[in-house]
Amino acid sequence: MARPIVGITTYLEAARWGTWVREAAVSPRAYARAVEKAGGAPVLLPPLSPVSAGDYVRRLDAVVLAGGVEVDPALYGEVPADEPDDGLGAPQPQRDRFETALAQAAVEADVPLLAISRGMHVLNVAQGGTLITSLREAVGHDRHESAGHVVTVSVSSRLGKAVGDRAEVAGAHRRAVRRLGTGLIAVAWADDQIVEAVELQGHRFAVGVQWHPERGADNRLVEALVDAARP
Repeated sequence: MARPIVGITTYLEAARWGTWVREAAVSPRAYARAVEKAGGAPVLLPPLSPVSAGDYVRRLDAVVLAGGVEVDPALYGEVPADEPDDGLGAPQPQRDRFETALAQAAVEADVPLLAISRGMHVLNVAQGGTLITSLREAVGHDRHESAGHVVTVSVSSRLGKAVGDRAEVAGAHRRAVRRLGTGLIAVAWADDQIVEAVELQGHRFAVGVQWHPERGADNRLVEALVDAARP
């Protein structure tokens, strides 16, 4: 049986080889490795024009919206909090536009979608939702900025069927879902009730998680994506 083709979004970063320094589309190896381990064939997607998003989706069996710098708050009508040392990095408007269009195209075409960290924010914004721009200020603590924590998962959700009712996850974050986008439901929560995962109702497989399932030994969520992408 042919491996499902899984598109993975990439970062725009300055890269160096030899004496050359150029802007490049790059991706941490962990994403492609997790997809291949799960039985898929990974393909990297450069953040080009949003008009190409539909063409990508028509040729892919599944999509992974990868992590990276935060979504520009202007896309969901928010002004970022005054956090000069937040370490979030400058927005990448070209990537934001491309990935928002890619998420919308995957939703419309019912193509399986796994949205990771920043990717979950992209999915939520693409569906008309908003984000908390300063999570520490909103919840009064900085525990979400630590490397790992435990989340509670809805057992009836696709996520719960893949990982169970509780999961120890890796992934620090300083933003989170404020208002859920159209059709999205919360399916995992931190101990302070911050939303840690979402799913799109009525879709074949559209899951967003605040953490990084491509890291570590537990590859069940990526396996669930690849299984959903099979004919």
